[in-house]
Amino acid sequence: MLTEGINTDIIINLSDGSIGAHQAVLASRSPVFHSMFSHNLQEKELSTINISDMSMEVCRAFLRYIYGNIEHEEFRTHRLPLLREADKYDILDLKEACNESLTEDIDAKNVLERLQNANLYQLHELKSSCMRYLVKFGKIYDIRDDMNAFLQCADRELIADMFNEVLNTWKGF
Repeated sequence: MLTEGINTDIIINLSDGSIGAHQAVLASRSPVFHSMFSHNLQEKELSTINISDMSMEVCRAFLRYIYGNIEHEEFRTHRLPLLREADKYDILDLKEACNESLTEDIDAKNVLERLQNANLYQLHELKSSCMRYLVKFGKIYDIRDDMNAFLQCADRELIADMFNEVLNTWKGF
């Protein structure tokens, strides 16, 4: 249905193009879309949704997830933007799938970005895993320069959480 554009009844205008979809499918998977199409909003009247902050590539992955036919590699490639869209459109199973996937391959190159996203999207499992990676496995020292830059712009509550994690870990020694 999605791939061939059979009976699409909504056009999604993106930053770099447009794509057709089905209101019923979107509404069944997202309370935000459901609300959009249930009330006399512009999207319902014009049969268009404007999402200027999403690319065509990410939208295709997003829609494939919603329609239930996303490939594993496509999901892994787009999981951070998909997390943003899952949060924005309140698709809890997609948000949880992103949380689990992002937790699986934390390393020194991505830990601070993932920690920031975990805090932003309230992903407790990912946040805990990032903290554990940094503090309990001693990786804070391996990425000192990046950590310094991170601490200068990070959310104060997140910095406090990190400091508490350090203190709790040291308490065990």
